[in-house]
Amino acid sequence: MDPTEATTPRQRYRAQVRAEIKRHAWEQIAAAGASALSLNAIAKQMGLSGPALYRYFANRDELITELIRDAYQSLADTFRARAEAGTSLRGLADTLRVWALDDPQRYLLIYGTPVPGYHAPEDTTRLSAEVMAVLLDACAAEGLPELPPSPLQAHLADHRAWAGEHPATPPALHRALAFWTRLHGVLSLELAGHFTGMGFDPARLYDAEAEAVTGG
Repeated sequence: MDPTEATTPRQRYRAQVRAEIKRHAWEQIAAAGASALSLNAIAKQMGLSGPALYRYFANRDELITELIRDAYQSLADTFRARAEAGTSLRGLADTLRVWALDDPQRYLLIYGTPVPGYHAPEDTTRLSAEVMAVLLDACAAEGLPELPPSPLQAHLADHRAWAGEHPATPPALHRALAFWTRLHGVLSLELAGHFTGMGFDPARLYDAEAEAVTGG
């Protein structure tokens, strides 16, 4: 529960403690990665006993799930706000990079290497679909020409479960998937440090890919 949505003192206190736990969790992830997340270490930082902290999060996986939900919701809300403000598909590409660079650990938690031994619950798929729905709406609304013919188009027409019940046409599906895979490919490599020492600016590569998949 968001502390601002709590109605009783007990609820507000619980929401505040959970928010503080998550803040310490993000600090741990930034320092050593999600696989090193330790509730006992967080309890020690907060001056709590282990059993006391487990009243707020039952285990490490529950805490990771909460962080993943927050990350997906943040991106969905950011995308939706920009779309409602009338930004273009190209603007959404810029928004994605700004959001990722603003908090690389948040980005890598949901789009980076999976946490060993962790399995996300199904509701996180629903949250990720909210982001895709905004993207599909933008692809359908701009009326851009179809991308060059590809065997992928026919495949998408037959296998579009990833789009849920969104009514987007195969060309819009194709463009949305190209946007998602190509731009996340560049971002994931950049934030994981794989461009270090290669002698070029990842921002320019991202811009070139964004122009290619959004029509400039």
